[in-house]
Amino acid sequence: MKRVHYIHNYLLNPQHPVTVNLIGVGGTGSQVLTNLARLDVTLRALNHPGLFVTVYDPDIVTEANIGRQLFGWSDIGLNKAQCLVTRINNFFGNDWAAIPDLYPVCPKDARRDNMANITITCTDNVKSRMDLWKVLKAVPESDYTNHGTPIYWLDFGNSQSSGQVVMGTVPRKIKQPESHLYETVSSLKVVTRLVRYSKVKDNDSGPSCSLAEALEKQDLFINSTLAQLGCNLLWKLFRHGMIEHHGLYLNLSTMKVNPIIL
Repeated sequence: MKRVHYIHNYLLNPQHPVTVNLIGVGGTGSQVLTNLARLDVTLRALNHPGLFVTVYDPDIVTEANIGRQLFGWSDIGLNKAQCLVTRINNFFGNDWAAIPDLYPVCPKDARRDNMANITITCTDNVKSRMDLWKVLKAVPESDYTNHGTPIYWLDFGNSQSSGQVVMGTVPRKIKQPESHLYETVSSLKVVTRLVRYSKVKDNDSGPSCSLAEALEKQDLFINSTLAQLGCNLLWKLFRHGMIEHHGLYLNLSTMKVNPIIL
């Protein structure tokens, strides 16, 4: 019997736009933000309230970002989060928010108003993922759900020409409807449970000084390809109300994509 996960019922017909925290808008995150704007427009056309996205990133646009990330020459010196959110808001008529700072990943600093229904991470270090999961787990589960209730965590990660996308559930279980056609799955493993990050060391390679140097670390289209495939997971979740896979592994060198089954 096929295994599926049904979307949290609250997200199908909320009384407000679904809240999203997007952490990091570099190579992958800048592409993800554009995809979220397209998803928002599409959901609204389907009589759904859409999305409200808050972007966190303390970094400044540099010359090395032009070409591989969605920035232009006139953006150099601007904060990445503020630059991209301003552009998205002007283009799509949104009122999304930009925070030119790191997302607070210390449990004692975490507040309910910092939380969102969906958290998306596009960061390049291990520690931030481990710390974020501690914060998400620290939020007490409640009998009611609102705009500050964390439900899903979607993580993007990549090396030079390969990467993975993993969607996990924050609550221990998400109530599933009874089904005679499928075996329902109430809990999806987050990336920190799939990957043994405790044995992975962060290698800080520092900022690149040019696009050519940046391409030695990450291939030109790895970020955009990963962003498209990962956001397709979100689209399927909202459009069909269920998913059969909760992630994927991508190898751009061999042109192979392997799904992560439930």
